[in-house]
Amino acid sequence: NPKISDFGLARLFGNDQSQDVTNRVVGTYGYMAPEYAMRGHYSIKSDVFSFGVLILEIVTGRKNNVSYDSEQSVDLLTLVWEHWLAGTVVELADSSMAGHCPGDQILKCVHIGLLCVQEDPTERPMMSMVNVMLSSSTVSLQAPSRPAFCIQKSSVNSDSYSEPFRGANQSTV
Repeated sequence: NPKISDFGLARLFGNDQSQDVTNRVVGTYGYMAPEYAMRGHYSIKSDVFSFGVLILEIVTGRKNNVSYDSEQSVDLLTLVWEHWLAGTVVELADSSMAGHCPGDQILKCVHIGLLCVQEDPTERPMMSMVNVMLSSSTVSLQAPSRPAFCIQKSSVNSDSYSEPFRGANQSTV
């Protein structure tokens, strides 16, 4: 089950504040924005990242975790991105949605989820805009870039955080 309690970093801010840094990172890996998990930087866009992961989990019926038992396993964000590029996102929909949710709505939710999990927090929409995107049928959505947080295979157990990477054409922090 998604950890709804992981939301709430935005509540830590004063009225005139939109970002901060902490030395104590807490939460569930897989839901944390990469800038928070790796450097302790959090902002009003940190909860947007978590919400994007939640959207993708609901649509696919899969958790954002990695099992290292198989060479075939891949984290949820990478799996969704691969299907996005292949044009097969609708195939990822949870079977419980079959016949209850039109394909264009599944595609729209995945599209919004991918926008929320962008690596650069400035590329993520504000939560108010996410609300508009979800409720409007006329708003046009920008094309998402590759999602932020892919987990490399390692020998650690699946509940642990592994080294993040950003792809072949981006440098690692």
